[in-house]
Amino acid sequence: MFISVRVSYLYCFLATCCYLCSMLANKNQERTSLAKLGEFGLINHLTEHFKIYSSSTQKGIGDDAAVISSSDKELLITTDLLIEGVHFDLSYMPLKHLGYKAVMVNLSDVYAMNGAAEQITVSIAVSNRFPLEALEELYAGIQLACDTYKVDLIGGDTTSSTKGMLISVTAIGKAKKEDVVYRNGAKATDLIVVSGDLGAAYLGLQVLEREKQVFQVDPKNQPDLDAYTYLIERQLKPEARKDVTELLKELEVKPTSMIDISDGLSSEIMHICSQSKLGCKIYEEKLPLDPQVIATSEEFNMDSTMIALSGGEDYELLFTVPIADFDKIKANPHLSIIGHMVEENQGMNLVTRANQEMELKAQGWNSFEE
Repeated sequence: MFISVRVSYLYCFLATCCYLCSMLANKNQERTSLAKLGEFGLINHLTEHFKIYSSSTQKGIGDDAAVISSSDKELLITTDLLIEGVHFDLSYMPLKHLGYKAVMVNLSDVYAMNGAAEQITVSIAVSNRFPLEALEELYAGIQLACDTYKVDLIGGDTTSSTKGMLISVTAIGKAKKEDVVYRNGAKATDLIVVSGDLGAAYLGLQVLEREKQVFQVDPKNQPDLDAYTYLIERQLKPEARKDVTELLKELEVKPTSMIDISDGLSSEIMHICSQSKLGCKIYEEKLPLDPQVIATSEEFNMDSTMIALSGGEDYELLFTVPIADFDKIKANPHLSIIGHMVEENQGMNLVTRANQEMELKAQGWNSFEE
């Protein structure tokens, strides 16, 4: 499992190369060149301990293609590409956490379709600065994610890179046709519901970036991260909300639309509104905020509401349900009703604590921005 949050992140800041965390305890440990194993030897080495969990996996790694048995269910497929320097920074992202997070990013999309994830493929490109031991750390995180969420690693690819590390994960899931939830099914008067809390991952990133700058100025500085434990964990080790889809089934609630919060709440609700041809009202006072988010927002002189709306990387589920399901949802500690859908001509607005309406804007993550 992962070492304690405070020790892990302090350790990374004091290290000159975070991606070698596993080797720092013994600085003289030999680095194993990837060229020594070759592509297929590397794949066999990194994946030999992965287990098969799904009965639909007929053949995983070891042939020209994976074999998945067909069924009467809909097949759900999603993929994400993570690039060093764009999506992650190895000066504070331990490789084991990176492997785990890369899987979570994709599983979250499957759960956002109200499906069950069953398999993943992982493709990586790495430069020659990464030894075998670094990739073992990466795949230890991937394996922990597979074991925790009971999904099968069934294939992928490895190649060289001149630009550091790139990771591409594809997740495959299934759902009964009648259970699949799209973004375009919301109806006017539907309640808007979100799981968990918002903004912590973004603030965790701000804390890590600040401490990186302090470390670059004074490598002897030892950051005290105790006050930010939850925020940093939400950034470096998020969890896909498989439990929420299971909870909704227990409550006998089927969302009319659903999306995961990767780019910020405002961006995601605008996707639902656009595809459902509706407007919405989000109530500021209903946004679920952890106390660490409120305290750290004040410390950074940021508005906690804007962070909740635009922060991103929370990987919570945002969905709409018929107003008739209000009694099933209202008292659940894992869910918050934050607004409702309205007719398209009423627009997409935030209702402030002062009861004023402000137009929502998509200010979340955009990988193509300068």
